Amino acid sequence: MMTDTTASPFDRTSVRARLAVLADWLAVGLAVAMPWSISVSQILTVAWLVALIPLLDVAALRRALQNPAGALPALLWLLALLGMLWANVPWSERFAGLEGFHKLLVIPLLFAQFRRSERGSHVIYGFFVSCTALLLASWGLMALWKCCSVYVPGKIPGLLVKDYIAQSSEFLICAFGLLGYAADRWRSGRHRLALAAALLAALFLGNIFYVAPGRTALAVMPLLLIILGFRFFGWRGVVAASCAGGVMAAAAWAASPLLRERVLSSFSDVRAYETENAITSSGIRLDLWRKSLGIIAAAPALGHGTGSIPDQFRRVAVGEGAAGMESVNPHNQIFAVAIQLGFLGTAILMTMWIAHLALFRGAGLISWIGLVIVVQNIASAPFNSHLFDSLHGWLYVFGVGAAGGVVLRARGAKRTAGAANGAS
Repeated sequence: MMTDTTASPFDRTSVRARLAVLADWLAVGLAVAMPWSISVSQILTVAWLVALIPLLDVAALRRALQNPAGALPALLWLLALLGMLWANVPWSERFAGLEGFHKLLVIPLLFAQFRRSERGSHVIYGFFVSCTALLLASWGLMALWKCCSVYVPGKIPGLLVKDYIAQSSEFLICAFGLLGYAADRWRSGRHRLALAAALLAALFLGNIFYVAPGRTALAVMPLLLIILGFRFFGWRGVVAASCAGGVMAAAAWAASPLLRERVLSSFSDVRAYETENAITSSGIRLDLWRKSLGIIAAAPALGHGTGSIPDQFRRVAVGEGAAGMESVNPHNQIFAVAIQLGFLGTAILMTMWIAHLALFRGAGLISWIGLVIVVQNIASAPFNSHLFDSLHGWLYVFGVGAAGGVVLRARGAKRTAGAANGAS
């Protein structure tokens, strides 16, 4: 009597394989949707987690958490969970404060997923393709505004979705990813590819300057230029990048009235705040930072507990104008952690950033893109609490998680090949 050994399409191994493919493509879909829609991204995030969690095993999670780049985000979340115990606010505010930390747990999950899967780079490339489509739509809408005064109601001309801060942040990552690709191809003698990538990068940068000049993106750009020059060409690259940056800044300043307005308004906002206690964008930030330092000094070691930021700012809001403003956000990532979790939480946050920088210290395009994402987040920390924001936080954790998974997979394969060669 013969036994049918044909595998059933519903056996456990087959189901896990199909679920793994589904989880990978849901992650790619999430990255594609991210530049366009937060709500679609959130739906895909839930679907991705539903597909991924049954695939995780103890060994994969342990390996992800043994790496400091995966363990430290989880440790910061754990401290935030414990921080709910000493917060002197209603439990609803404590849980609301913890929500900002939840997404950090995604980083080790992505490490575990893309350390085993070869589709991690698809997530990065999917995001890039989606941003390129948004770039073309933005320039097209800008052309329509110039010729026919067509624009999306409630948004600045040339802006199709979200806001100019989100668009400039996304485009900055794409621009410097392309510049890194161009530099690498130039060094290898593939000059046409290098020039094509540089031209597309110029379109991304031009959009930041001319259509959506986010001040944070403008502040981060010089640092990324210097790192780009040093990484690919050493100290000569730093000099060249500085010169190119100066020329680019001068050209952008001359060509973009909106850029000039954004930069000059920062100075006028600060003057209005200092002389008149006026409620301006830059003035509010300065006032919140001043108040934050006092709040942190009152509980420096462990902070005031998770979810305590709104309550603390309510307590120090006195008088009129900017000084009387209440806030749920200090507009500074380090202060946002320090107010709630003190110096201990701040130390974990900074060590996490260092671990993520170290993760992407190697060569290769994916490592470079991961480095750009981390540097952008660190450099924007003095101006925004991006890790706790919906778009920017997910952009960081998914970028670091997917790129980190690719890097860890490549290192694992290299170690395995080295061990095999040594054995032979």
